[in-house]
Amino acid sequence: MTRPIVEISKEFRFEAAHFLPYAGEDSPNRRMHGHSFRAVITLRGMPDPETGLLKHFGELAAALETVRRELDHRLLNDVDGLGYPTLELIAIWIWDRLIEDFDALVAVAVHRDSCGESCIFRGEEEYEEGEE
Repeated sequence: MTRPIVEISKEFRFEAAHFLPYAGEDSPNRRMHGHSFRAVITLRGMPDPETGLLKHFGELAAALETVRRELDHRLLNDVDGLGYPTLELIAIWIWDRLIEDFDALVAVAVHRDSCGESCIFRGEEEYEEGEE
């Protein structure tokens, strides 16, 4: 017997500044600059047979608003626990804030649409040394 598996996604946007102090001397990324970010959070699982829902979007929206407020109109270098604010580390940071409340979390994508850039984090995986 097969069971229906669904994925639901919700996104939020935030505006923030950052700088990458390890970038090359001539890199514009070394100087403070800002971006418009879009984060997409995806949950995967089986809908509840009584409600038909995997997770109520209102519950997800409330959690995402909390995360958004921690990032929006901030200097990301100063956000506690973020470290160097690359797309990769922002995605992991968001994941870490949501995973305890959403065990169906399977992906956090962070986009800089104006740059055509994004990163998707799908949780931790084991890999062999030397694998890339």
